[in-house]
Amino acid sequence: MSADNEPLKLDRLQRDILAPQMQAFLAAAADSAARASYIALRDAIERLEVPAELSGRLGAIAEVLLTSGRVRSAYGPGAEIALWSLFQKTPRGREISASIAAMNAALKRVEGQPLEHLSAVVRGPGAYALTLKTAQCQLVIRFEPAGVRFETVEVGDT
Repeated sequence: MSADNEPLKLDRLQRDILAPQMQAFLAAAADSAARASYIALRDAIERLEVPAELSGRLGAIAEVLLTSGRVRSAYGPGAEIALWSLFQKTPRGREISASIAAMNAALKRVEGQPLEHLSAVVRGPGAYALTLKTAQCQLVIRFEPAGVRFETVEVGDT
């Protein structure tokens, strides 16, 4: 069985963070189908094991809790780290980690090259771009909620 199909194991701290938050998501569920999946997820969290088919929803909830600062303010930095650890095992967390790993691998090619220019700009709410220019290339790296990626790559005379 691949890691993508295996259930996610939670520890008690992760359960204790997520369980009360699930009530808010249940209360906000507009239709019975959404409510049913939240109930299934809540029950899985209580059992400390979330089946693969619910891991995407778990990732979405963890992402909301992490990006809003709700977990850190309510439970502290240790809880935030525990939830971050769980989030990284969800499909969304693995997607973001893969984009960072790919970016770091690509950036190895400019390692050691002197920077001629460095700047950052806002592309929109939650989206930013960082421009790195060396004698050999100019890279524009985009950071957004979906992950990190190259926006443009120019090689040669820049």
